[in-house]
Amino acid sequence: MTETFSVTARDGLARAGVLRTAHGEVRTPAFMPVGTKATVKAVDPDELLAVGAEIVLSNTYHLHFRPGEELIAELGGLHAFMGWDGPILTDSGGFQVFSLRDTLLGADDDGVTFRSVYDGAPERFTPELAARVQELLGSDVAMCLDICLPAGVPRAELEDAVRRTTLWAERQRDLPRAPGQLRFAITQGGLDEELRRRSSEALVALDFDGYAIGGLSVGEHRRPMFDATTAAASFLPEEKPRYFMGIGDPEGVLEVIARGVDMFDCVLPTRTARTGSALTSEGRLNLRNARFARDARPLEDGCACPACVRFSRAYIRHLVNQQEILGLRLLSLHNLRFLLDLVAAARQAIERGEFMSWRDEALERAKGAAG
Repeated sequence: MTETFSVTARDGLARAGVLRTAHGEVRTPAFMPVGTKATVKAVDPDELLAVGAEIVLSNTYHLHFRPGEELIAELGGLHAFMGWDGPILTDSGGFQVFSLRDTLLGADDDGVTFRSVYDGAPERFTPELAARVQELLGSDVAMCLDICLPAGVPRAELEDAVRRTTLWAERQRDLPRAPGQLRFAITQGGLDEELRRRSSEALVALDFDGYAIGGLSVGEHRRPMFDATTAAASFLPEEKPRYFMGIGDPEGVLEVIARGVDMFDCVLPTRTARTGSALTSEGRLNLRNARFARDARPLEDGCACPACVRFSRAYIRHLVNQQEILGLRLLSLHNLRFLLDLVAAARQAIERGEFMSWRDEALERAKGAAG
């Protein structure tokens, strides 16, 4: 049997490795651009490849309701449907159900009931449904249904979320999968180290293909979040991939890599682009700012993205301020390229055994944030 994941280099807690999927290999650390509704907003699949993406994430919740997993399966599965031949990870829908708390009707040991964001109709997700939807979508990595709570909830509520998440994972563990599909469990416990340990030990005993650290980056302060990440990663097996759900700012990405995380996702690069801002090694640039009106420089010196190779800050500012779609597309491509290049450089630094000093220098440069 082919090994699913292998660590190829270490530097402190940071790891470089390879995740092997039915649609190709993913070099880790790996950032996953988010294609919520089977598309990374404003970017086509060839462009994703060109900026360095090796794996993308799509959303079980939204695809279940629009257009439906049966239709996607009929049309050849998610890869064919969205024209992306590389690996795809699908989340379970748990984050959407529990983050949209105004739509939540109640959770019990069997599943969770909520109102659809599309038409307000009562709907229900169970571990069995989450597994079936992802089987039909045909993703390479399918996530277990979990309960993801916001920061600051009472410990009793957090404890119950851990218990139910484990219960649901047990039920989902051996359900049918798409050919070659990997299944990851999600640890919960918030900032509570004892609950995080309890969650991790129970899920590791079930021997999933990989494990996610859920329930962080949900409103807590950054330093406690990073400390909790260190603890959470330490409870997970060395030989399995570790996925931090929902982080994508440059500082956050480098900090979780330093703590032994292999994979992460976030809408931040493309969402930031749609506000007219660019990610750079010197911080975030707000291209709406008048100081860029005559700035002939590229967004980032040395960047090979379409925006930087061909256009000036002044031109992109013009596009953004005139609400031209090209401006948002160029910023999306740039921000994705910037973050994917950052992660690739982190991987190379790990391989050289210089990750910590390289990370410190990168974070120091970013303190000069402008715009």
